[in-house]
Amino acid sequence: MTAPMRTPRTGRSSGPAAREPRPEPVLSSEARNLQWLLTNLVEEVPGLRSVAVVSSDGLLLLSSDLLLGEQPRTGAPEAKPGPKDSSGDLATLVAGVGSLTIGAARLMDGGGVKQTMITMDEGSLFIMAISDGSLLGAHAAPDCDMSVVAYHMALFVGRAGHALTPELRSELRQSMEHAQ
Repeated sequence: MTAPMRTPRTGRSSGPAAREPRPEPVLSSEARNLQWLLTNLVEEVPGLRSVAVVSSDGLLLLSSDLLLGEQPRTGAPEAKPGPKDSSGDLATLVAGVGSLTIGAARLMDGGGVKQTMITMDEGSLFIMAISDGSLLGAHAAPDCDMSVVAYHMALFVGRAGHALTPELRSELRQSMEHAQ
C-alpha cells in the first residue's frame, strides 16, 4: 500500500484521498424546515435581495444566498442581486447594527429591540430579533413595500423563534461552514 504523495510546493496530499469532497452533513428535519422557511421568505416577498439568520455571537446560521445560489427568485424577477459574497457581508452588518441598537436601547432604557430598519438610496436593511439574541436580517430593493417585508419577517420570526435551540444553532453553524 502506498501513501498519498505530497506536492513539493504546498505539502498537501495529492493522492485519491485529497480529491474526495467532504460529505455534506445530513440535516435534521428542524434544520431543513428553517431552510425551507427562509427560502420561502425570499421567493415570496417581492424586492427581497438577500436574507440571513445570525446567531447572538455574530455567526451566520442561514443564508438565502447559499440556499438559492444564483437561481432567479420568483416575485422579483428584475431585482438586482446583492454584492458579491453578500451572505457574509449581510451577516456582519446584521450582527454589528443589531449590537448597536441593543446598546442604544439599554442606554435609553427602551427595553428590547424588536426591529431595526435602515433605508438607503439603493435599498433597505431590516433586522428583527428572533430569540436568545439571534437576528433575522434582510436586504431589500429600494422600491420594496416595507410593510410587506416587515410582516413576512415577523411571520418567519414567529415560526422560527421556538425552533432555534442551542442544538439547532450548532447544527446550522456546522452546515454553513461546510457550504462556504
